[in-house]
Amino acid sequence: MTTARFTYPLDTLRQIALDLLRQGAAQGASACEADVSEGYGQTAVVRKGEVENIEYNRDKSIGFTAYLGQRKGFASSSDFSPRALADTVSAAVSIARFTASDDCAGLAEPGMMAREIHDLDLFHPWDLPIEQAIEHARACEAAAFALDPRIVNSEGAGVSTQQHQFVVANSNGFAAGYPTTRHYLSCAVIAAQNGAMQRDDWYAEARDARDLPRGDALGRYAGQRALARLNSRKLKTMKVPVLFEAPMASGLIASFVGAVSGGSLYRKTSFLLDSLGKQVFSPLVQLSEQPHLKKGLASGCFDDDGVATQTREIVKDGVLQGYFLGTYSARKLGMTSTGNAGGNHNLILQGGDLDLPGLLRKMGRGLLVTDLMGQGINMVTGDYSRGAAGYWVEGGEIRYPVEEITIAGNLRDMFKGIVAVGKDQLTRGSRRSGSILIDSMTIAGN
Repeated sequence: MTTARFTYPLDTLRQIALDLLRQGAAQGASACEADVSEGYGQTAVVRKGEVENIEYNRDKSIGFTAYLGQRKGFASSSDFSPRALADTVSAAVSIARFTASDDCAGLAEPGMMAREIHDLDLFHPWDLPIEQAIEHARACEAAAFALDPRIVNSEGAGVSTQQHQFVVANSNGFAAGYPTTRHYLSCAVIAAQNGAMQRDDWYAEARDARDLPRGDALGRYAGQRALARLNSRKLKTMKVPVLFEAPMASGLIASFVGAVSGGSLYRKTSFLLDSLGKQVFSPLVQLSEQPHLKKGLASGCFDDDGVATQTREIVKDGVLQGYFLGTYSARKLGMTSTGNAGGNHNLILQGGDLDLPGLLRKMGRGLLVTDLMGQGINMVTGDYSRGAAGYWVEGGEIRYPVEEITIAGNLRDMFKGIVAVGKDQLTRGSRRSGSILIDSMTIAGN
């Protein structure tokens, strides 16, 4: 698992970035920044035992930003030839000449640049011949079909391995980058009984393929989830506690991040405006950002502006401690960058003492949500309304699956109504969360 399939050494990308900066300065840019990257990957998808898709991707790109005072121009290219690099710089400088001045535009302050670049153990290439990738996918899907004859169809099982390297540089003396990998395993199947069909899926991703689950185990779990949804019922309209299974709970955290990120705040399109230092969650909620986790899916020593990242508390005892700001949004708000240009880094929601069965017992009677549909979230007001499926719970135990319902509430009330966070933590992208139990939501059904 040590084979890198890059076209260029990382030092070559660094030199390209520095050449772009030099050319920008020669053409009159008062400041400039460059991003140079390349990636390679392969994906194999099998459906019903047959190869459905094999995809190879190899790409490279440069992005160059030129500043003329506080006027900004940007240009990009996938061509690394000297002529293309020169043309990209010229295009960015020319665009800057015609844009309006923006008093918040410009590079981050030199003192905020990351100076210590730690090895975060993010690069674990998987030397996986495509024939083996196909067999991995077949074994994953076959395990689901072998589970029960009611598994009648498949949307496919896939294995993907990706590697990427990049360098970010700017005229404040910053130039750094590193290689990363990301590997995926997924399976989606369909169960049928008495003319009704139900679909479910599962996937896993990791920096290191050795951290992925066995394919047959993942396939069986996807099949178990689809089977469990057979004979789903509808519910009457009511207000009850709602338990968001860990993958769905991660989406709640994503909504929170969007509401306290710079763009939403300075545009005043967030229901959490001016919430810094205020109670936004139940007092039991503790949320931290940990950008320096080894093998973290969102780990990084610096953000897209080159600003150093830092471990910090985002929510403590339910009180908001910090926003997510890049250099530009921070200036728009009269604040300081938090090192979040490009997004957040490894958000960890602290779990409690209860696993999922324990949370069901704590809820007693209510709805366990395992699937959500639609995008019914108004980030300006916090109103939340989404199609859902899951399981009805009575006496602390799952009684039957449910479908074709809508759950509704307001994110302000939902966040403050969190009564438990499970220890069944699951990482989905940049967020790690257990299941979340909310005291009351409206279920719209029959």
